[in-house]
Amino acid sequence: MLHIEREIAEQPEIIRHLLDRERSMAQRIANAIRKFNPNFMYIAARGTSDNAARYAQYLFGIHARMPVALATPSVHTLYETSPHLSRGLVLAISQSGKSEDVCRVVTDAREQGALTVSITNDPNSPLAQASEFHLNLDTGPEISVAATKTYTAQLGAVALLLTTLKDSAELHASLAGLPDAIRETLIESEAIHNWIERYRYIERFVTIGRGYNYCTAFEISLKIKELCYIVGEGYSEADFRHGPFALIDPGFPAIVVAPAGKTQPVLKDFLEKLNERQAESLVISNDADVLHLARKPMRIPVGMPEWLTPIAAVIPGQVFAMRLATEKGHNVDQPRGLNKVTVTR
Repeated sequence: MLHIEREIAEQPEIIRHLLDRERSMAQRIANAIRKFNPNFMYIAARGTSDNAARYAQYLFGIHARMPVALATPSVHTLYETSPHLSRGLVLAISQSGKSEDVCRVVTDAREQGALTVSITNDPNSPLAQASEFHLNLDTGPEISVAATKTYTAQLGAVALLLTTLKDSAELHASLAGLPDAIRETLIESEAIHNWIERYRYIERFVTIGRGYNYCTAFEISLKIKELCYIVGEGYSEADFRHGPFALIDPGFPAIVVAPAGKTQPVLKDFLEKLNERQAESLVISNDADVLHLARKPMRIPVGMPEWLTPIAAVIPGQVFAMRLATEKGHNVDQPRGLNKVTVTR
C-alpha cells in the first residue's frame, strides 16, 4: 500500500484521537480568548495550512462573529514591519512549525501583547515554542510528502477550538459525529478507482467551492497539482462567474464542492450552467439534486452540518488526486519538486 493511501485511511482515527486528547487544551485556549476579548483574529499560514486558515476565516467569522484576516508574513520578514496586533487573537497554522515567516508573525504579535495560539504536528517546533498556547495535531509521521492527514487534523483542531469557545451542545454533538462521517466518506470514495482512467489525459481543470468549502476548492486543486502535475486553479463560484467562466468549453473538467447548506442553491445554478456548456462536472456533495447534475458524483454523508463538510469533502479530492497520479505512473509519495518541510522567510 502507498504511504499516502495509508495516511488517507488513518484520518477517522486521527480526528477521533485529536478531539479526545486536545479537549482540555482547547478549553484553556477558549477561556483565554474570553478573558482577552480580542477585537479581531489574524491567521498566519503557508501552503496547505493556508487552506486550513481559509476554513478558520469562515468558521470564526460566522460562528464567533470575529473580523478575521489572513496574515501577510512577508510584511513581517522581507519588509521588517508589523501591523498593530496588540488587541488581536493571532493564530498560526503549520504542519512542521518551522516556517520562519509564520514564526515571525507570532513573535511580533506576542511582543505587542497579542494572544497567540499555534496549531502544529510538533510541540517542540519553533512555532509551538513561540506561541503562548499550542494545539498538538499528533498525527504521527506523515511519510508521503503531500499533506493529507495533517490537513484534516488542522481543520479538526480549528473546529474543536471554535466549538469549545461557543460551548454549544449542538456544535459539540455534531463534532462528536465527525470521525464516523469521515469513515463513511472513505468508503464512498473507493468508487473513484473504477472511473479514474477516464481523466488520465486531462491537461487542465478547475475546482470550485463557496463559503465554508472555499478552502476545499483550493486544497483539492493543490493536491492535484502536486501529485499529477496538471495546470489547474481553485475558485470561489462567485469569482469564477466574473470572467473565468469564459474558459469553459465542452469536456472541460470542473470539480465542484456543493454540499447541502447555504451555498447549495447558487452552486446548483452554477452546475446547470456548466452542463449547458457541456463541461465535465465532477461533484462532491450530499444533496441528491446536485449529484444528479454530475458526470461523476462523489458522495459525502447526508445530514452533515455545513460547517463540518470541509473536513469530509476534501477526502474525495485527496483520493481523486492519488488515483489519477497513480494512473499516470507518477511517484505519488515523492512528487517531483516537493519537500515535506518548506522553510520560507
